[in-house]
Amino acid sequence: MPLKIKSKDQCRWDELSLGEVMLRFDPGDHRIATTRRFEVFEGGGEYNVARGLKRCFGLDTAHVTALADNPVGRLVEDLMYQGGVHQLVRWVPDDGVGRTVRNGLNFVERGFGIRAALGCSDRGHTAISQLKPDDFDWEEIFGKQGVRWFHAGGIFCALSEGTPEVAAAAMKAARKHGTIVSYDLNYRDSLWKFGNEEDFSAALGFEITGMDEHISSIEVEAFKQMIERVVKEFPFQVVATTLRKAKTATVNDWGAICYADGVFYEAKNRENLEIYDRVGGGDSFASGLIYGFLSGQGPQWAVECGAAHGALAMTTPGDTTMVTLKEVMQLMKGSGARIAR
Repeated sequence: MPLKIKSKDQCRWDELSLGEVMLRFDPGDHRIATTRRFEVFEGGGEYNVARGLKRCFGLDTAHVTALADNPVGRLVEDLMYQGGVHQLVRWVPDDGVGRTVRNGLNFVERGFGIRAALGCSDRGHTAISQLKPDDFDWEEIFGKQGVRWFHAGGIFCALSEGTPEVAAAAMKAARKHGTIVSYDLNYRDSLWKFGNEEDFSAALGFEITGMDEHISSIEVEAFKQMIERVVKEFPFQVVATTLRKAKTATVNDWGAICYADGVFYEAKNRENLEIYDRVGGGDSFASGLIYGFLSGQGPQWAVECGAAHGALAMTTPGDTTMVTLKEVMQLMKGSGARIAR
């Protein structure tokens, strides 16, 4: 059964995301520990999806977040303005030193060759980690304004013991008003330090055959078997994932699969794809996939669009996309990298 997506004339927003937006510090070709200068970008797993849908695909998107009201928070706000995403921000008064509330910082070096990419986040006690379910009027957002697609993820839910409750409240309101809900199972070991053994076992109960602890290589068939088990347990209409094998920091095999209506759809596998900055590639895959469904395309087209957009997004610096819809369409059609004049 195809996804029942509300029409645009019923909704203010094509897509709305919920999550933290951090200030990313990029040392360029240098290393975090030795550089003397950084370039800054904004980024966040859930936000990146909304930004991709706006900047590359031209949809009306919004993002729900919280920031400490100080110059760093206002810099993040200014960067979000450049991305074109409408902001639903809860501004938290600054205490002057970050003792009670802060804005998230993310230091990321890209890696090169045999040296892997490296991230170092500084996001304790951030404004968004202190959100409560009733800090936003979800009935107003999903009921009166209207949203076609809502996106959240595991990074936001790992920020504190309270953020899963916020996500659950938003999802409940979204489903009540007929909004499609998607959730990215982003896992960051550094974030999941709370919970007990029973929580851990329940969360990681689906094993993938042949996967080692480093997730160095996962066969497509193993992923398909895992997805088939998951959809028997949960009523998911669509399950999709990227397929990445990192040969080096700058050369990856890149593909994707999508399960819908009992059928698996596989995107073109791009072997030895050259990578400039891998951060945000999965988020760009998600935005391309979501665009496919929102624009009325089938699962095969959607997964191809997601894989192409993710591949292109990893050719530029920063978490978010810098490519155009035309470039995505050209790559989907098999166009090469000859100079465009």
